[in-house]
Amino acid sequence: MNNRYIILSPQCRGTFLQRMSELYLHLGNYLDLEEAEGRHLCYTKIFLSDAFSQYKELKNSLLFKEFISKTANSIIEQPPLDRSKISLLIKTSTNVNPFIFQSLRLTDDEVEGKDSYFQTTCLFQKYLKSLEGTGMTMAKNLIRTWIYVRDIDVNYPGVVQARNTFFQKQGLTPETHFIASTGIGGYSSSPRVAVAMDFLTYPNIEEKNIQYLKAPDHLNPTQDYGVAFERGTKVTINGKQQFFISGTASINKKGEVMYPGDITRQTARLLENIGTLLADGGAIMKDIKYFIVYLRDDADAETTENFMNHVYPDIPHILVHAKVCRPEWLIEMECIAEK
Repeated sequence: MNNRYIILSPQCRGTFLQRMSELYLHLGNYLDLEEAEGRHLCYTKIFLSDAFSQYKELKNSLLFKEFISKTANSIIEQPPLDRSKISLLIKTSTNVNPFIFQSLRLTDDEVEGKDSYFQTTCLFQKYLKSLEGTGMTMAKNLIRTWIYVRDIDVNYPGVVQARNTFFQKQGLTPETHFIASTGIGGYSSSPRVAVAMDFLTYPNIEEKNIQYLKAPDHLNPTQDYGVAFERGTKVTINGKQQFFISGTASINKKGEVMYPGDITRQTARLLENIGTLLADGGAIMKDIKYFIVYLRDDADAETTENFMNHVYPDIPHILVHAKVCRPEWLIEMECIAEK
């Protein structure tokens, strides 16, 4: 399996349509080159600066219709901090996907008068509904989730409670395992929707080919502070190892926030945490294919960009404005590594 990841952002500073036109040309040329090397488009993650005003224009664009819509994709408002209005995270591969990527969203009618607890439960129920008749279960086949929360400082507790309750009913407990995840600030195209989710499922995965990554000298189990997700998950398919690192922040083995108010030291600590998680599965930082960097305060973008370019200049990354689930955390990152 030969995978490649790239982050594309327009350089022009015109209208949203003009920026998409530039991406259309750039992505088309890139995919032509990838096809020549035997790789095809697997999925696209689209980061928007204003989903409410940009969503329909995106869906009606040639960029979306001719390229993005052909495969799995996710659209979320997490403004790119290079001021591009729209950025793309692209995965191409030589192989047929061994996974199913689903981006599940709720409608205005479904969320009318409903809080984040209800909306989270509804999305998990939608996911279970999609598994009916497949022989798959959440406990056996779900590898990773992304949970996007509007006004996260207000709505995150309801998300946590709903996930804890739902997982327990599905047999996901501290004694079994949870699911790797990022729970982060993010907005759907409708201002009424408080929660949106993406799901990554491996239909043919066997338990022996899954390892849940631990780093007890650096990170405590998430259930210690009342949340239910794995710090990271390693999946082995046909000899290829993939590492899905959950949203990771500046935290110690007691679950305490480290270096409040210091963006540089928080960044260094969370990268150290990621390194220890990868080491548990036999990987190193150079195996990382990309970072998504979530910043609570967009004023920290220049400092963080300079830090990442200095420390990991050869690993693609994108900085987006997305509030982290604890107000004391200034930054969070997730990544995928492969061996």
